[in-house]
Amino acid sequence: MMSLGLSSSSSLFSKPFNGTTKSSTYRFRASSDVPDFLSVDWLESRRKRPFGPRLSFNAEECVQYQLDALMFNDQPRPDYGVEVMYRFAGFDPFERSLYFGPSFDLGQFERFRRIFHHSSYRVLLNHKERKILSTLNVEENRYKQRVWIRGARPEEEETFQFTMVQRVGGFWDGYWLTESLHHDGDSFSGGVAY
Repeated sequence: MMSLGLSSSSSLFSKPFNGTTKSSTYRFRASSDVPDFLSVDWLESRRKRPFGPRLSFNAEECVQYQLDALMFNDQPRPDYGVEVMYRFAGFDPFERSLYFGPSFDLGQFERFRRIFHHSSYRVLLNHKERKILSTLNVEENRYKQRVWIRGARPEEEETFQFTMVQRVGGFWDGYWLTESLHHDGDSFSGGVAY
């Protein structure tokens, strides 16, 4: 709610009129929970913001949150975990990407999603167990982590390498984004229809 208060007093803005001083001026006082340029439901919409990169996350937390999302991939809706991965992805949607190793056009979410349903990457979807094999701070703004994954299907286990990069400059300045997610092995030897 916005309230306006009018008060009558002498101030710097009072002007003399025909030799007399105008003694009443109006001051406006506005009080509100939300600044004028934000909608009334701004706070509620911020709470519903989709999960993705945050400035407060470090590289290790980013990998953990992405793997957590993939572990519960279909909650609260189908392929939600893949959506979270797409939000953390640090590639340009208008250029071919080496995110998965080979060069792919991943600008459309559906193409990105199909890669995760390929035989080598599907082990990540709804996986049952994971173990960090190694971590390495390559540079100040580059981090790598190798992770062993045991999938939901019998005898399904694979190793993956996350490469995280902290952006410098632009809209994503300071955020850790996933530069690549590589499978340890020849994951696309038979090709993939994406």
